Amino acid sequence: MKTKQSVALVTGGGRRLGRQIALALAKNGYDVAINYHVSRKEAELTVRSIHAIGRDSIAIKADISKKSQVHRLVEETLSRFGRIDLLINNSAIFIKSPWNKTTEHIWDTTIDINLKGTFLCSQIVAPQMLKQKRGRIINIASLGGIQPWSFHLPYSISKAGVIMLTRIMAKSLAPHILVNAIAPGTIILSGEENRSVKHIRTEKILLQRYGKPSDIIDTVLFLARTADYITGQVIAVDGGSSIQ
Repeated sequence: MKTKQSVALVTGGGRRLGRQIALALAKNGYDVAINYHVSRKEAELTVRSIHAIGRDSIAIKADISKKSQVHRLVEETLSRFGRIDLLINNSAIFIKSPWNKTTEHIWDTTIDINLKGTFLCSQIVAPQMLKQKRGRIINIASLGGIQPWSFHLPYSISKAGVIMLTRIMAKSLAPHILVNAIAPGTIILSGEENRSVKHIRTEKILLQRYGKPSDIIDTVLFLARTADYITGQVIAVDGGSSIQ
């Protein structure tokens, strides 16, 4: 099936922030391919929700740290929709791991998914966008890529890598592909939070509150639909935490 509708591919799109982004894109006219690795039920639920909105969607299982599986992910998306206009590199893992607790396995797994996966998805999607002579890539980075989060060492380093990757991709893929990153601060998803995770106190946030999914979604939609003269930028959506 091929469509002239705008098409988005969202990695990790079956749950949490990825799901919220996928649904928002569908509500704004996108057909959406949902990538997942282990969250099959959540991805299928997201697909059904998108169908209920009136847009087309498909759930595709792929480990984005494996090049062969990313190739299949992109091929299945193109087979279904015929094009990819927007890539949201959202998939990531977040493991508490300070310096003396960081094992080789935690390091490799975090870097492979958060950084290598973002690179592979972008590298394999970009030729299709260049063929179309248009496309946008939005990388979900993190405030942890700007600040040194010592208790999440591999995560912080992986997101710093995503930020540099964003800038290099913007230079390499201009002028036809716009590449930007969003660096969320503490975003609270109602009903989905792990109570064992301790967040920064709101007193340390300039705006005195945690972020909501809509704060990220509004930025995604701005970069995806409106911003025609912005590339290679990292937008911190953190209530001012990054300048504290």
